[in-house]
Amino acid sequence: MKKLLFALTLITVLFSNAQNRFDNVEIITHEVNQNVYMLEGAGGNILLQVGESEVVMIDSQYAPLSDKLKKEIARITDKPLTYLINTHHHGDHTGGNENFNTDQVTIIAHTNVMKRLTESEKSKGFLPEKVLEEAYELSLVDENNLIIHVHHAHTDGDSFVYLTKNNVVHTGDVYFNGSYPFIDLNSGGSITGYINAQKQILTTINEKTKIVPGHGAIASYNDLADYIPMLVDLKTQIQKEISDGKTREQVEKNNSITKKYDAEGFGDGYISPEKIRTIIYDSLILEATHK
Repeated sequence: MKKLLFALTLITVLFSNAQNRFDNVEIITHEVNQNVYMLEGAGGNILLQVGESEVVMIDSQYAPLSDKLKKEIARITDKPLTYLINTHHHGDHTGGNENFNTDQVTIIAHTNVMKRLTESEKSKGFLPEKVLEEAYELSLVDENNLIIHVHHAHTDGDSFVYLTKNNVVHTGDVYFNGSYPFIDLNSGGSITGYINAQKQILTTINEKTKIVPGHGAIASYNDLADYIPMLVDLKTQIQKEISDGKTREQVEKNNSITKKYDAEGFGDGYISPEKIRTIIYDSLILEATHK
């Protein structure tokens, strides 16, 4: 009986902590361009595009933050939401979907986002009503948005969104500004696909484009351009370690691989230096297995 009571108490405490961790989260708005805003809270960055008669929201963060987000959005515009685009399926980007979904809102995402949200038994209100395979042009009254799928990058369902007139791109988690990226290998991500996705973004945008990353501060073309060589360098170094017969544990403990970038603060985020080394190691092993 005591064990049961302890278990129930533990569950209650864990649930309460999960709820309370959002209580002190503040939604901070950054103006990216005229009528384009980045909303920072907890989880992935949200982009809000306020058009002449349509409002587009990219990603929805966690469900417990929806009321705070709605309040902040109402401060920015009194126009109703028209489209909600998900850059991928992770809960810190899709958790609020159902809370923002109305009869006037169309949720758009890649087909693999639909697949993964369905597999996780999300209710209908979470799910995309419009799915894309490769690319989709969202035609608005005053602008066209390009939603472009990138293959096996952060996940297998990533898309970046390019606001052509405003010259702003939301990369989703294909870019973590200022920190090592999380690459979800269990959801079809890979280091090679991640690098290729960033290169594809660069060829789509231009040097004046403002970048809203999945996580981190608003960035520039050059910020992303400088990020790619770091990933290429880490991939090259770890591939050499693999070719030399080094084990996963040896690579995990080899601080010299990431030392240069650790000193620049890239390991201070969600992904530690040890974690990025093992992610890339595991990715390269998987890629070699599937060749």
